[in-house]
Amino acid sequence: MEATFSEYFPYEHHAAALPDLENGQERKRHKVVIAGGGPTGLAVALGLANYGIPSVVLEADETICTGSRAGAFTRRTMEIFDRLGVSDAVLDTCLRWNEAWTFLGLTEIARLQLPGDETQKFPPSISQLQNYIEHCMVKEAERKDGLIDIRWQTRVTKVTSSNAGARLAVETPIGAYELDTDWLIACDGGQSTVRKELGLRMQGQRHVGRYVIIDIRVDNDSIRAGRHCWFNPPSLPGGTLLMYKQPRGMIRFDYQISEEEEAWASKPEEVLKRVQKHLDMIGITGSWEPVWISLYRASALTLERYRYGRVLFCGDAAHLVPIFGVRGMNSAVEDAHNLAWKLAFVIKGLTNDELLDGFSAERHFAALGNMRYASQGAEFMSPPTTPHRIIRDAVLSLAQDTPALRELIIPRQHAATPLTESPLTMTDEPGAFAAGPVPGAVLPECPLRIGRNGSVVNGHLTDLLGPHFTALYFGETAEMPAPLKKACQSFGEKFPLAVRILSRGAAAPEDMSAQDETGRLFTLYDAQPGTLYLVRPDGHVMGRWKQAQAHHFEAALKCLPTSHKTEALSA
Repeated sequence: MEATFSEYFPYEHHAAALPDLENGQERKRHKVVIAGGGPTGLAVALGLANYGIPSVVLEADETICTGSRAGAFTRRTMEIFDRLGVSDAVLDTCLRWNEAWTFLGLTEIARLQLPGDETQKFPPSISQLQNYIEHCMVKEAERKDGLIDIRWQTRVTKVTSSNAGARLAVETPIGAYELDTDWLIACDGGQSTVRKELGLRMQGQRHVGRYVIIDIRVDNDSIRAGRHCWFNPPSLPGGTLLMYKQPRGMIRFDYQISEEEEAWASKPEEVLKRVQKHLDMIGITGSWEPVWISLYRASALTLERYRYGRVLFCGDAAHLVPIFGVRGMNSAVEDAHNLAWKLAFVIKGLTNDELLDGFSAERHFAALGNMRYASQGAEFMSPPTTPHRIIRDAVLSLAQDTPALRELIIPRQHAATPLTESPLTMTDEPGAFAAGPVPGAVLPECPLRIGRNGSVVNGHLTDLLGPHFTALYFGETAEMPAPLKKACQSFGEKFPLAVRILSRGAAAPEDMSAQDETGRLFTLYDAQPGTLYLVRPDGHVMGRWKQAQAHHFEAALKCLPTSHKTEALSA
């Protein structure tokens, strides 16, 4: 059930267009076709464009998403948006937050303070509208010099896969046609046509909780940005309700209804009554208007794997997770970021397609973790049985005076999954490090002074990353020993590698050398002169060495599949 009451965004509507055809078949064969032009598909396209890889995005609608979608985004997602070129636009109108409040009735019983400080490049969390984010991504795609071809009003109706790629049949308002691609990326959502065409089914659990989601427009200046959760509030006796303040004068409510109530409680007139009761409860007395209403049921489902030959799955097409802990779109963006560099390297012939099996393994592992944590939140919010409810209610009643129980109340927020079990992750030398990001983890942020274009500017560690492997070398000066420099050059002959020198001394004017001006970086990374972190293109640590030697790069190369090209992989 969905109902739209008013529009709050200046949507741009795009006409359908047909490519150059011959007897209903597109003449050109594509390297990559992406089914689905939502945030996941656009993130894949923008990521590939960073490596110079063109793609075609097939979007069934004539505009970006309408209605209520994802609304809360993590620091890790913002780091990825930064790499995709949209972080500044997303931050421009967002609401930054780092707190979450939980109430039993009207009494606050728990408060979560997300870690963060002013030295970080991005806040711990933001609230932003998904349609605005998609708008920013579309505009960035249009600036990519023809690398991204978004085909609006183009619906996939049939998929045939083979060892060489895939053939898609599509329909538009002005005609149907077929097109061929070396690689097909399925980003077409929870009702994925590609998944159905391949005869694939998700496995997992559907939770009992049913939720009404409603966005309203109201004067929300009195509400603090962040996650507000009520158990058994006077406005919804016996139920649970979530509230997020959003940009553009919006508030989102997610509140529980029972299976018995669903037929009548989800009717718009009943939803509006319940919203008014809650607004009265929190002291908002001004006029308001509904924007969008939908009905949601939590699911924790995933495909067995995310690669099926030349077809790869990302986002909701691959996995569905409950909304608790903001793991939906955030994990989908990570899927896209993980896939883009691997697929680009395969297409360029730098490695063979075994690297894509690594994408499937890493992101399936991450999805299982997200499903586990989100399911715990779903069962706490909507206990599936009477014993579950008795235990939940006991925890709530004791939480205010029992700090240890408060951690059970506020769901663990989404964070990047450490890829410690990945075949691309190297093993630490025993006892070498007492702190710092372990192999498989993403880099903790830190402010730096960075040499750029002959001058030195303020920046952050993640500014040193890019569409390549990155060697972060810690030294006293902006120099690297000759044997290690030669090993980096040998690595760089096989895979793109950028060397960044991190020193305690003044940053040299050479591009992308950096100074640890605050003194935090060496401590944060448990580094000393001679320490080196090898970072993957997606920002995960591949390996680290307290005293780096040339043979460490030889070992790193052995973790990466050997390169060879097939006919369908020509660059």
